[in-house]
Amino acid sequence: MAGDEQEPERPPHTGPTPLPDAQLEEIAGRLRDLTTAKDRLQGLLNAVLAISQETHLPAVLHRIVTTAMELVGARYGALGVLDESGERLGQFITAGLSDTERADLSGVEFPRGRGVLGHLIRHPEPLRVDDIPSHPASAGFPPGHPPMRTLLGVAIGVRGTIYGDLYLSERLDSRPFDRDDQDVVVALAGAAGVAIENVRLYEQVRDSAENFQRLLLPTLPDLHPFTAAAIYRPALTPGHLGGDWYDALWLPDNACAVVIGDVVGHDMRAAAAMAQTRSMLRALLFDRLNPPSSVLTQLDRALDAITDLPVTTACLARIESAEDGLRLHWSTAGHLPPLLITPDRQTEYLDAEPGLPLGVDTEQHRPDHTHLVPPGSTVVVFTDGLVEHPDHPIDQGLARLAELAAANVQLPLDDFVRFLADHHPSDGHDDMALLALRTPGD
Repeated sequence: MAGDEQEPERPPHTGPTPLPDAQLEEIAGRLRDLTTAKDRLQGLLNAVLAISQETHLPAVLHRIVTTAMELVGARYGALGVLDESGERLGQFITAGLSDTERADLSGVEFPRGRGVLGHLIRHPEPLRVDDIPSHPASAGFPPGHPPMRTLLGVAIGVRGTIYGDLYLSERLDSRPFDRDDQDVVVALAGAAGVAIENVRLYEQVRDSAENFQRLLLPTLPDLHPFTAAAIYRPALTPGHLGGDWYDALWLPDNACAVVIGDVVGHDMRAAAAMAQTRSMLRALLFDRLNPPSSVLTQLDRALDAITDLPVTTACLARIESAEDGLRLHWSTAGHLPPLLITPDRQTEYLDAEPGLPLGVDTEQHRPDHTHLVPPGSTVVVFTDGLVEHPDHPIDQGLARLAELAAANVQLPLDDFVRFLADHHPSDGHDDMALLALRTPGD
């Protein structure tokens, strides 16, 4: 009809065509995989960083096991360290066992490398087992062993030699270990080998430095009727050489001398300076028989004239007979004061005017001080590494040391100094030395 109007034509559809549900699910799955891979990579990087920060081998080995468990979601983990023959396990570190499971295995010897574990020793390629009892090399589990079905094993190498094997069992989601699990654990094993080697080198350097330092320190002589004990502990820093030292000797004028000192620095020069200073001071002490302040002044002038040694602090004391008993006669060169513990466990720091450290001004006078020492008392001299902590004032460390000394002064003297060194209030980042001298009782 002439009066009818035609409906206008709609423009063609130009928007994106919706994807089928199956294709959307595939894309979503790929995104999830990418997210999982990213998270696992970040977890691996965090794990490598955590392992590399450990400085003691037992802690490194345990961290490797627990980190591998976290990366793949395993219930159980273990690290078997090969013995010198490389054919058997000499050490077995476990993680994931409950207290009950550990109790059930308390009488069982740790695995030596038989069964499936031995297969990985003989064939150090990554091993995935979905059913352990069905594996041709399976030798069964000992009584009390928790049931385990799946296994992921990866060898750990150090400098091209197999150090041990990392074992994981039972994913928390009950699924078998897959290739992704294997790949991430293999990557972790590579980092673990580097971490183990670094810790081994660290311990070698630390032990060598400590042994060298101890060779420079004296063995205390017989100081009867007094008893004496001393101890030196190196700092936690690898290869750390310090300038802390102690000494004690019986003098020709029937006095007992003790000294504690600390050369500034933490290197070979400080250790050498410590040895020179200690030897020179011992000669002056034995030859001159002067008051402690005079001996320190003579030492300061001699060091200034014939050496180029760093600044040094020291405390020099003599235990002398007096009309009213024993008397402590001492002088300090910028050093912490002696600590006196009486038989009734009263403590007192013998604070008095200090002198300048050695190597600052040879013309400055250092004062002498005296204090009566009751029978059966203990005098402790020490270096600042025993009490200094960056987060606390030194007075807090001194107070804590006095508390520890009072509470444990009844111990035999060797045990006493060892206890103070083991429970010191410092942060452990400086070497420490301490010497304790006990006077006879009534």
